[in-house]
This record gives sequence, structure tokens and C-alpha cells, in this order.
Amino acid sequence: MALDPQLLEILACPEDKGPLLYFEAEDSLYNPRLHRRYLIRDDIPIMLIDEAESVDDEEHQRLMAKAESEGIEPTFSA
Repeated sequence: MALDPQLLEILACPEDKGPLLYFEAEDSLYNPRLHRRYLIRDDIPIMLIDEAESVDDEEHQRLMAKAESEGIEPTFSA
């Protein structure tokens, strides 16, 4: 199940307060500025800094290419 569009409009990174990229097929939200991924479990975004996954440069490039090719937009405009 996809996250509610109204929820996506307000979701921000808890650390830098910036917008995120929502990868529905991967059940994750991604902060490309900090290379940090937040997982979604049971349709609930886990927005805890301590539980976020750090992403290496290779994974960052993959996610950015996927976002571009699939037209994934940030959760809001900064």
C-alpha cells in the first residue's frame, strides 16, 4: 500500500528538515543530501535518526538514477 499523499506532503528528514524521495517499490524514503534512507514498515515511515540507514556512494547513484528515470519528486519543495 502506498503512503497517503497528504502525509508525503509534510514528511521531512528529522535531521536536516529537508524533503525526501519516496521509493514506494522499496518501502523507503531517501534523503539524498545526507545519503540516509528511512524504511517504511507496515505502511509506517520509521523517521528515527538512529534507525536510518546510511547509503554508500554506489547506492546513492542508483537511487538518484531511479528517481530521475521514474520521475520521483521530493516530498515537498524546499
